[in-house]
Amino acid sequence: MSRSAPTRVFVGRLAGTSVFDPLGDPVGKVHDVVVLIRTSSLPRAVGLVVEVPGKRRVFLPLSRVVSISTGAVITTGLLNIRRFSQRASETLVVGQLVDRRVTMADGSGTAVVTDVAIEQQRNRDWLVTQLFVERSGASRGLRRRRGEQLIVDVDDVVDISGDAGPQPATTLLSTMEDLKPADVADVLHDLPPNRQIEVAAELSDDRLADVLEELSEDDRVAIVSGLDANRAADVLDVMQPDDAADLVNELPPDVARSLLDLMEPEEAEDVRRLIAYEERAAGGLMTTEPIILPPEATVAAALASARRPDVTPALATMVFVVRPPLETPSGRLLGVVHIQRALREPPSAQLGSMLDSDIETVGPHADIGKITRLLATYNLTALPVVDEERRLLGAISVDDVLDHLLPDDWRDADTEATDTAMTRSAHG
Repeated sequence: MSRSAPTRVFVGRLAGTSVFDPLGDPVGKVHDVVVLIRTSSLPRAVGLVVEVPGKRRVFLPLSRVVSISTGAVITTGLLNIRRFSQRASETLVVGQLVDRRVTMADGSGTAVVTDVAIEQQRNRDWLVTQLFVERSGASRGLRRRRGEQLIVDVDDVVDISGDAGPQPATTLLSTMEDLKPADVADVLHDLPPNRQIEVAAELSDDRLADVLEELSEDDRVAIVSGLDANRAADVLDVMQPDDAADLVNELPPDVARSLLDLMEPEEAEDVRRLIAYEERAAGGLMTTEPIILPPEATVAAALASARRPDVTPALATMVFVVRPPLETPSGRLLGVVHIQRALREPPSAQLGSMLDSDIETVGPHADIGKITRLLATYNLTALPVVDEERRLLGAISVDDVLDHLLPDDWRDADTEATDTAMTRSAHG
């Protein structure tokens, strides 16, 4: 490391810092720091988790870091783009250590870790030497106010690896405020199981519902199973019915039955209808809540419905026009109105005057192969599912089909490897 570079860095300031290769080309941004907590000595920082283009997080050994300065981390070579996978002996500073409650060694109470300092030693190892903490439960004799923030040495706390019960996720959540659900899901995937549940529990119902839809089966089953049952049922209530049905199908039968009993009756009924069908048939793939309007509804009403935040982009391209009732199973399907067509008409025009009545439909038992062929042949993003009397049961969107056509582990698949000057063997 150059003499001008700092030897002590607070991880809170390091997170988000750009990482550059020796030629000065940016390769990513620091997402977290990996440390090994040891009982006999100070915790050792072994590497950085770097987020590279494509939202992929990879491991960068600190032995390959040339310098750390304001706004820049310089490496000695290319990154290994294989996805970072945390080992059991490792702790993520932002993901796990920050927000952890620790006990002060002087017996003055507890404190919450809000930042962590790593410091380079003469042998070029990086150690965790200091903690930025917020005090709580301090005695009056110390004349310290509750909530006081101060820097303490690691030796001033009893054990930073100790289990002090459920850990809040305040700092970690603040780093995810502007992330899309798929990116939040990626962050959760990288956390240990217990921490996954702690973080998920602090997300709002709507936010958690969106994130669960982006997680792998194993992750979302673990999270839902780890939540309080009433909270899990509330989250299922706000999920898209087809996604909720997929998740319920993945749960142990006794857990699934319990959660369905706790859900709102109308939402639970939709889910029960869907799980009655084979998972890869039209009935199992469809959502029961597409945009449904009567023929006398106007273009203005259709556009307002398409703007609803709970309507996915694929479903927002099409309005299903039916006779009453408008809830699925609806009255007879008259046809669809493509939003692109509606945009060419005056707001007061009625949907019945611009129907596409030749739209292809499928029954609830149609297989995924037929559905895929129809979507591709007619360049559709959604397809109506009807019964024998042409009553609308629901709609299948192209993203629902893709989720079932891709391999189960597609969210975790690595991208094609590139030439690398780093290997994970340097990790330890």
